[in-house]
Amino acid sequence: MTTILLARHGQASFGQENYDRLSELGETQAKMLGQHYANTQRRIDAIFTGNLVRQQDSARHFWQGYQPFAQANNDDMATATAINFDEPDSYILPQFDEFNHKDVFVKSAGDFDNQAEISAEIANAQSPNRRLAELFDQAMQRWHGGNNDQDYTESWPQFNERAQQALEQVRTKIADMRLDKNSTVLVFTSGGVIAAITAKLLSQGSQTAYQLNKSLVNTGVTSITLKSQRAHLLSLNEYSHLFSEGKRFVTWR
Repeated sequence: MTTILLARHGQASFGQENYDRLSELGETQAKMLGQHYANTQRRIDAIFTGNLVRQQDSARHFWQGYQPFAQANNDDMATATAINFDEPDSYILPQFDEFNHKDVFVKSAGDFDNQAEISAEIANAQSPNRRLAELFDQAMQRWHGGNNDQDYTESWPQFNERAQQALEQVRTKIADMRLDKNSTVLVFTSGGVIAAITAKLLSQGSQTAYQLNKSLVNTGVTSITLKSQRAHLLSLNEYSHLFSEGKRFVTWR
């Protein structure tokens, strides 16, 4: 039984000009996942990421926490698991990139003419972070709604199809690598991709995917098993690695 672990990247820079980078907390979260798998002796046979910086850097920090276990276990495992960051074609699967949140945000803000007006609205709000979250929620509702698909660079149906193709690509990679039938593959991706894949496995639509996406924790892991060439959901959004001495060490965005 092959297992595919879909991990959401560590905390990025929500609300900042450059979202596509990990915060200091995000780096720690990814390293904690690696340490957790090392401490629990969870074997990882291959690691893939999307093309985004926050996804690739999550893999880097994960490997920092996990590498000591891989090397101590045996050299073959360390070789099979390690990402060669000098050869991105060997581990990057662009289908696992997140949707373009800037495009969704700007094109869904019907009361504003441009990004500058949106920024001014947020800056002048009594609680800028809350106002940003409200506007983003409105934008996501519109994108998922299906009545304005022509407005977007990538509509929700198009993104959903890409997410399903991403899962199939991993299955192809597993076959090409001739991994053991009991192998485990880890993929660092984003919330939207994980939610779309999960909703499909649950035979649900876009609104379920949206609600799932809102609940996904940074570096939370969703497990999928492959049995007889069919994918089955095993667990959703597991993040016990973010608990330390009974205290939750996690932020939601």
